[in-house]
Amino acid sequence: MDETLNNAVNTGLASVPAVTQYLKSAQSCGVDYRPLLVAAGIDPLLLENNNKHIEGAAMERFLGLLIPASNDPCFGLHSARFVEAASYSVLGYISMNCSTLRMIQAKIPIYEKIVGDMGVTSIEVADGYALQRWACAFSDPEVRRHEVENVLGSWVSYARKFLNFDDWDGVWFEHSAPEDATLLDDYIRLFGCEVLFDQPASGIRVREAVLDMPLPQANEQILQTLLEHATELLAGLDKHQSVANQVKNILRLMLKQQPPSSQVIAEKLGMSSRTLQRKLGEEGTHYQDVLNDLRLELALYFLKNTALSLDSIAYELGYAEARSFYRSFKQWTGRTAGSYRAT
Repeated sequence: MDETLNNAVNTGLASVPAVTQYLKSAQSCGVDYRPLLVAAGIDPLLLENNNKHIEGAAMERFLGLLIPASNDPCFGLHSARFVEAASYSVLGYISMNCSTLRMIQAKIPIYEKIVGDMGVTSIEVADGYALQRWACAFSDPEVRRHEVENVLGSWVSYARKFLNFDDWDGVWFEHSAPEDATLLDDYIRLFGCEVLFDQPASGIRVREAVLDMPLPQANEQILQTLLEHATELLAGLDKHQSVANQVKNILRLMLKQQPPSSQVIAEKLGMSSRTLQRKLGEEGTHYQDVLNDLRLELALYFLKNTALSLDSIAYELGYAEARSFYRSFKQWTGRTAGSYRAT
C-alpha cells in the first residue's frame, strides 16, 4: 500500500501559496527573485493566482537558484516565519475548522494534494507519542534540506498562529545539523522545543494525549463548506488525469457522507451516469472497483499511520456499520484489520 500511496500523490505539483512563502522570504533577504523564476521556467504572472499550481520540478529548480542567492544558510527554516492562513490553500482553512489535531491528521492524506505533492505526510503513533513525518520528493540534497526545514517550521508556526496550539515534544531531521553551531539557536527559537538531527525520519513529535484536545476555533458548518470547495479544486487538478482518478478524488471528499452513487459522481464531473460508466469501462474498471480501491488505500493508511480506532476508520470510509468494513477488509487482504495494524 505504501507504494500505491506514493504513486498516487507523486505527480509533481506545488501550489502558488507554497511558492509565495519563499518569495516573501527572498524579499526580506533583498533578493530580486523574478529573474530566478524565469530561469527556472516559472511564469511570474502565474503566481498572481493562488488557485494555480506549478510543476514540482520547476519549484525544485527555482529553490536551487534562490537558496544560494539568499546567502542565508537557514533560508528554508527562516522562510517558515512567512506562513499565512492561505499558505496551505483550502487545506489550511479545513485544518482551522477541525475539532482536534487527530482529525486534522486524518484529513491530510485526503487533501494534501491540493497544496502540492512535493512530499508525503504520514503519522506514526507509538509509545504514547505521535510523529507527523514529511518525506520530501526533491532529489537535490541541499534543496531537500531547506524544503524539509521550511515544511516542519511552517507546520509549527501555522499551528501556533492559527490553531492556538504550541505543545510540541520535539522536532526530528534526517539531515545533519548545520556546521556553524551558532545557527542552532535559530532552530530552538523557531520550534521552542528539542531539535534533533540525524534521525530516522523528519517530522514533529507530540504526546498522543494532546491529539484529542479540543481546538477552540473549530466550526463544523464552515468545515462542510470548505470540503465542498475542496471538491472543486481537486476536480480542477484532475482534469488531465484518468476518469478513474477523477472519480477517486471526488470520492475522497464524500465518503463520510455515505459513498455517493455513480450518478452523483457523474454530475460532479459534468457527464451522465451512462457516460461515466462507459469511460470507466474504457479504462478497464468500474465504479465499484474505484470505490473499493480507494477504501482499501485509505484503510491501510489509517491503520499504519494513525491511532484512529477501527470503528472510526469505518466511519471515515463511509461505512454505515463497522462490521461491513471488517468484512470488506478481510475480503480484500485475507487478513483482519486488527492483525494488519499489529504487524
